[in-house]
Amino acid sequence: MKQATPSLTALATALMRALHTRADPKPIIFDPWGDSLVPEEARNAIESIALAKMPALEGATAGAVRASPMDAFLRASPAYTNVITRARFSEDALLASVSGGVRQYVLLGAGFDSFALRVPVEAQHLDIFEVDHPATQSLKKMRLAECGLSVSPRVHFVAADLAVERLEEVLLNAGFGREIPAFFSWLGVTMYLTQAANLAALSAIADCASPGSELIFNYIDQAAFGGPKQAPSPDFVEVQRVVAAMGEPFLSGFHPATLAADLRVLGLELEEDVGEAALVQVYDPLNLNSLRPVAELHTARARVLGSNRRSSIGPNPVRCSR
Repeated sequence: MKQATPSLTALATALMRALHTRADPKPIIFDPWGDSLVPEEARNAIESIALAKMPALEGATAGAVRASPMDAFLRASPAYTNVITRARFSEDALLASVSGGVRQYVLLGAGFDSFALRVPVEAQHLDIFEVDHPATQSLKKMRLAECGLSVSPRVHFVAADLAVERLEEVLLNAGFGREIPAFFSWLGVTMYLTQAANLAALSAIADCASPGSELIFNYIDQAAFGGPKQAPSPDFVEVQRVVAAMGEPFLSGFHPATLAADLRVLGLELEEDVGEAALVQVYDPLNLNSLRPVAELHTARARVLGSNRRSSIGPNPVRCSR
């Protein structure tokens, strides 16, 4: 993402969620808001990429996507399944945490996430902190106003460039309660950061949250970036090519075998690490939506430990994208 412009991948993921909601036979999430909120100029930019790939989209003719090159492009993307399943997994985990006493919801790299527009009854008491780069967040707030949409006073828009600002400081300045249990969602981000930046960001989350707080994030198996044992899958190569064309290339991942140990050093305990195929099996066991999992994509759930809190040093580049 260029510093002065909104994240194009964040806008594309919002459109994917909306497309799934209106066009797939049995949606596993309900999130139609991308169709309204994503501005025309962003649609045009994505459609220009879609038109350039038209020969490769001839087979993507499921349902309503036949009418739109952009819909066909989004539906054919290998990233599509991950965008859908990670959203469902994260919000299921959030609602489970709410029943366990969580009172704050922090969306890091919130992008055009629409949870604030469809808060379920059992989560009405949550304080919601949407943290993102000023360019993306300014556009989102403008589009909310242009669409005549309002959100609860409990929703806090936190514009911050976390490459130069500390996460703890920006959250505390927005009213975040450091001693109040929180749930952090950090989706569609780690793959766009270096390994060092990811570790710094995870450490920052652990440092500013109360013990027992939870975090959901997704990541790429580091082996996909090259190794002697096996080549990455064709689907991964394709999605890697597409995000690079959007100006936001993948940079790094995590090793699933060492993820638990890596997180523990940072003050986090890994509770669950789920491959994309397993999420499809849970949420769409008959595969009625023709979801296509990418083997290299994972979603992880972690808990903040109580004995490893440190003061963060320097900025924590959490980045914007969803």
